[in-house]
Amino acid sequence: MKTARFVAFAATVFTAAASVADQAGPTPSQPATAPAAASASLPLISPQALLERQAKKDPSLFVLDVRSPEEFASGHVPGAVNVPYDQVASQLAKIPKDKDVVLYCRSGRRTELAGAALKADGYTKLEHLQGDMQAWLKDGRPVEGGDATGTAKKP
Repeated sequence: MKTARFVAFAATVFTAAASVADQAGPTPSQPATAPAAASASLPLISPQALLERQAKKDPSLFVLDVRSPEEFASGHVPGAVNVPYDQVASQLAKIPKDKDVVLYCRSGRRTELAGAALKADGYTKLEHLQGDMQAWLKDGRPVEGGDATGTAKKP
């Protein structure tokens, strides 16, 4: 009987403590909200829309590949400039503030990190290439540089 009362008491205390903790808000190790989707903080541009702007030789367009130099050398979106995501803040001079900057990486994570660094420095014309390089290659879109997948083609 004492064990049953103790278990009931412990459950009540635990439930009350959890309720108080939830009302107090997130702890430093607990995010306030669930992590955002990979492209939630930057607006998306479709690969087709990017290709159309490139075909028109849109002078307001700047394509930024934030992958490593090795990944970039293995194949990249035509006309892209490579600044690895972890070097964006130290290489801002390479990235024009007055142009529409389209960022991409392999799958999206590094794009968001680089986009956050650019936003922090006042960049406002930022877009995330939908699907990043994985989708670009999967769809057989043109690439410059090497051919890491065997499916990419030169422009």
